[in-house]
Amino acid sequence: MSEPSTPPPASPQAVAATAMIAVEHVFKSVTDSTGTLDILRDIDFRLAARETVAIVGASGSGKSSLLAIIAGLDCPTRGTVRLGGHDLFAIDEDARAALRAQQLGFVFQSFQLMGHLTALENVMLPLELANRRDARQAATEMLARVGLSQRLRHYPRVLSGGEQQRVALARAFVVQPAVLLADEPTGSLDFATGETIMQLMFALNREQGTTLVLVTHDRSIADRCQRRITIDAGRVL
Repeated sequence: MSEPSTPPPASPQAVAATAMIAVEHVFKSVTDSTGTLDILRDIDFRLAARETVAIVGASGSGKSSLLAIIAGLDCPTRGTVRLGGHDLFAIDEDARAALRAQQLGFVFQSFQLMGHLTALENVMLPLELANRRDARQAATEMLARVGLSQRLRHYPRVLSGGEQQRVALARAFVVQPAVLLADEPTGSLDFATGETIMQLMFALNREQGTTLVLVTHDRSIADRCQRRITIDAGRVL
């Protein structure tokens, strides 16, 4: 009996096509009157569905710039990013915006809530933009999941920082995104409140099977992720 043949290794293109996120040789430079500044230099990695990864590094190392490029909010000088197999920079901005609405959720350090909308209306907003008929019910249930069922009609200005970040979490997860991008989500919170927010974020991540990409300077938060990517002077260490 002949020995079974070993299948050839998958090509880089095949690996990129099956990854939830594929960052492919990304460079980012900006030029002004003083010259050219290299922000990112040859960033290359893959993330699988459901994976959790922390992007860490000193201030100014390029972490937030990388996150913006992964989201398609900024364009690389060279290289590309594939989201669920879609080349973000082979499509126009309208198509990228549509893909973000379908695939991505965002959580920011500064919450980014709409001040003239209640907690419920803030969480309903992405559902209404997607023409979801169950927007009110889904938003109400998600706010209850993050412990804010008594704050549905409150405006951001009367909510604590921790409550505002829970509204932001509910808004991000209510659309059941394939990928959640979080930029220093506990940076403006005290330790105890930040711990509560991170417990919620990882619990929702497990429940929904979301790929989590988390920019943080907090080592204890990074240690909770399955992988850590360290950026130093625009390069992956």
